Amino acid sequence: MRAFVFPGQGAQAIGMGKALSDAYPAARQVFEEVDDALGEKLSALIWEGDIADLTLTKNAQPALMATSIAAMRALQVEGVEVGAANFVAGHSLGEYTALAAANSLSLSDAARLLRTRGAAMQDAVPVGVGAMAALLGLDFVTAQTVAQEAAQGQVCQAANDNDPSQVVVSGHKDAVERAVEIAKEKGAKRALLLPVSAPFHCDLMAPAAEIMAGALDDTTLAAPAVPLVANVTAAAVSDPETIKSQLVAQVTGSVRWRESVGFMAAQGVTEIWEIGAGKALCGMVRRIDKTIKCGAVGSPDDVVAMAAVLVEA
Repeated sequence: MRAFVFPGQGAQAIGMGKALSDAYPAARQVFEEVDDALGEKLSALIWEGDIADLTLTKNAQPALMATSIAAMRALQVEGVEVGAANFVAGHSLGEYTALAAANSLSLSDAARLLRTRGAAMQDAVPVGVGAMAALLGLDFVTAQTVAQEAAQGQVCQAANDNDPSQVVVSGHKDAVERAVEIAKEKGAKRALLLPVSAPFHCDLMAPAAEIMAGALDDTTLAAPAVPLVANVTAAAVSDPETIKSQLVAQVTGSVRWRESVGFMAAQGVTEIWEIGAGKALCGMVRRIDKTIKCGAVGSPDDVVAMAAVLVEA
């Protein structure tokens, strides 16, 4: 069994997807459709812009989705359909990409929702009020304890349970800075503030969750072609209304990636393909379960190599 997974924020890079666009007209059409949906040339920013502008949440989210879907369309040209997977999953914004890949959400709707989501998450907390930090070398339970100790009346929560040795905490800047120091005292190998523009996946994102509830109410979702392993439950879901409610909960909830990979492994998944920019999820998968084979697909050569494995299989 296999899963297709899609990256989240942090994987963005100037030039991502350009080679796919040049090699596959179907991939180029993805970027054109996203440009049309947003009413601007996001593709120009992705390929020729400034990394600081691309990293803005409102730009990074639809840009990463477009790059992943471009790779999926290229794979389709080579004979690989989403039905070749038993599950799809995505890290944070990658969940929207997974739904678009699985034909639950149209490409245009995914682009508009992610633009709305990115802007809402950015606007939920004034710049400088919130922060996020990576705690390396602590397990999730210990990281939760660190966050609770650091809160002291403010918000500090475990936001991303990425793998057995990497948990990200999020909340008020003062509390997150306290968490960094407490984590070091508790034996973290490293604890460092992340260069992010807002404190994602914590209670401070409640205003963004309200905005997304409204946006998703106005959007049509179909049942995905293959089940989605949801961030907030680390379990498979196919019902559109349940997916909508989980996407709202995801804005303030933890990304349970370690458990999501564990769930897929327990169902018999032995092969995971990370589709889009970067290889961060493959790194996490290897640290979660060394028995799972993981390949990253972000270039035309990667597409051809993956198709050679899957189509022959």
